[in-house]
Amino acid sequence: MEAMQQSEWKRSGQLLRAIIEGTSAVTGKDFFYSLVQHLAKGLGVRYSFVTECIDNNRVRSLAFWNTDRFVNNSEYDLGGTPCLVAIEGRTVHYESHLQALFPADQALVELSAKSYLGVPVRDSTRCVIGHLVIMDDKPMSSDQLVLSVMETFASRAGAELERVRAFDSIHRQKQESDERFRDLFEEAPIAYVLEGLDSRIIRANRAAANLLGIKSEDIVGKLGKEFAPNTPEAQRRMREAFESVEGGNAANGIVLELSRKDNGKPVWIQWWSRPDPIGKFTRTMFIDITERVLIEQEKIQLEAQNAYLWEEIRSELNFGDIIGESPGVRKVRQQIQLVAPTDAAVLITGESGTGKELVARAIHENSLRKERPLIKVNCGAIPENLFESEFFGHARGAFTGALKDKSGRFELADGGTLFLDEIGDLPLAMQAKLLRVLQEHEIERVGETRLRKVNVRIIAATNRDLKGEVEAGRFRQDLFYRLSVFPIEVPPLRQRRDDIPQLALHFVRVTAKKMNRPPLRLTKAHAEQLAVHDWPGNIRELQNAVERAVILAHGGPLRFELPTTHVGSSAPVNAPPADSPMILTREQWKHRESESISRALKQSGGKVFGPGGAAELLGMRPTTLMSRIKALGLNRMPRT
Repeated sequence: MEAMQQSEWKRSGQLLRAIIEGTSAVTGKDFFYSLVQHLAKGLGVRYSFVTECIDNNRVRSLAFWNTDRFVNNSEYDLGGTPCLVAIEGRTVHYESHLQALFPADQALVELSAKSYLGVPVRDSTRCVIGHLVIMDDKPMSSDQLVLSVMETFASRAGAELERVRAFDSIHRQKQESDERFRDLFEEAPIAYVLEGLDSRIIRANRAAANLLGIKSEDIVGKLGKEFAPNTPEAQRRMREAFESVEGGNAANGIVLELSRKDNGKPVWIQWWSRPDPIGKFTRTMFIDITERVLIEQEKIQLEAQNAYLWEEIRSELNFGDIIGESPGVRKVRQQIQLVAPTDAAVLITGESGTGKELVARAIHENSLRKERPLIKVNCGAIPENLFESEFFGHARGAFTGALKDKSGRFELADGGTLFLDEIGDLPLAMQAKLLRVLQEHEIERVGETRLRKVNVRIIAATNRDLKGEVEAGRFRQDLFYRLSVFPIEVPPLRQRRDDIPQLALHFVRVTAKKMNRPPLRLTKAHAEQLAVHDWPGNIRELQNAVERAVILAHGGPLRFELPTTHVGSSAPVNAPPADSPMILTREQWKHRESESISRALKQSGGKVFGPGGAAELLGMRPTTLMSRIKALGLNRMPRT
């Protein structure tokens, strides 16, 4: 008896050692494969498998050993099988006749199974989570050692299955978390970018790629600095932003100008970037503020236009509509009707005071550009050193006193009309630059290298004979032809005497209303008196005469005091004598103009505006005269 016990203990030790040595080196799902293989070989049975419970009274095999190989895992229902008792929590043993006991279990027939031993697999809370089984194609007698081995390894299988499930749960949660993060990263409406300290993009989400105009698969490896346009201001902003980050400091809310890769259009972003603690890369996010920046730029431009237009309104001499029915006026109206709907350049010629600006406004207001501004430039009133800045604008710091960016008149008129008054006073150097803009439709601000597209219609006006200026070499021939696509000549008032009564009546009504005077009557005698005057100052002189008469009326009848001679003439103030064969240089023109204005200021006692003022004597608009006084550096006060 003692010998039999020793033999049994020896057999038990060998069996356990064989199974333990075969399973101790593996964990996880590999453990179950090693377990069933070594159980079958150690216990001398043909089949061994381990399962886990799933839904609806079903189990799934984790590993299945058949004779000399593993077979594919599968799921099966417990109903009608010997496994049901084990899953219910009891050890079950069928020594033989297994197929007869479970006739509905076709798998037993296929395996030729005759005997069965199943042990529940439990977790740490003693809940059944599967079962461990051995089967054979011959009878299996009851053996306490075999049962003990099965229960021992069922316990080990329960612990391993619980650990695998916990690991799978953690892994699944991590995958779900990663997927959520990836979805949040990829689908976020805000652009996210991972960059190296050299701005090389390591990773970027879809919003960043879309904003920068580049495909998601092409953005990795690009340098973020490449997206900044090649302008001094944009490069400066980008450089300062990355210098801050490279120094280990976070950048918060910096506004940067970038350029889209697909179409080159500017895009403005607000940029936040924080260096990683290890200092190898930065985490960056940015939002598109292009619309906000464009609105702000539009606001600045509109404010500039508004300020300009208010200045025009304050200085504007109101000529009302184009008044008159003389043949010359009817012809001008017809020409306006023909050319207004087009974008053709118009050159308006005529003596000072004939209403050239009024014609320009009528062309603009009857054009397709009427919803955009009409911007006026008095070419004779701009100092030569400021021509480029006034026409094309300047960048901050372009010259002393350029404290901020400024839009030029071409930008202010973008989409609208630019009226170049006194175009004949434009210096030759500026004429070449103006010609290039008219040909290329591009401007370059002073102090910038960036070209800006402009869409501007040009209307020019002059009281000079530009053909004569071209022949004299003072005006470019190519610019003349570019400007005079459609010439309109405004007749002087002496050639439309029939319109004088109608014009005078209009000015009487407007002036009386402006001065809060009662309505005044313009008699036939007044009309005849006005009609015989030569009006060298044209309509402007007529308006001044009417205003003086309304002031002098004092509630009584109108009284016109017209000089029999006039200090000015129907020719421009700065024109050379008609009978002089001499060709004047620009400096000589300026000298003659300066002398004429100085004489008028002396005669008027330094007075420019109103009756008897220098503007009236010269037949010029007071605002134009003030501009010329400033440009020529004259002193308004007469010397004693």
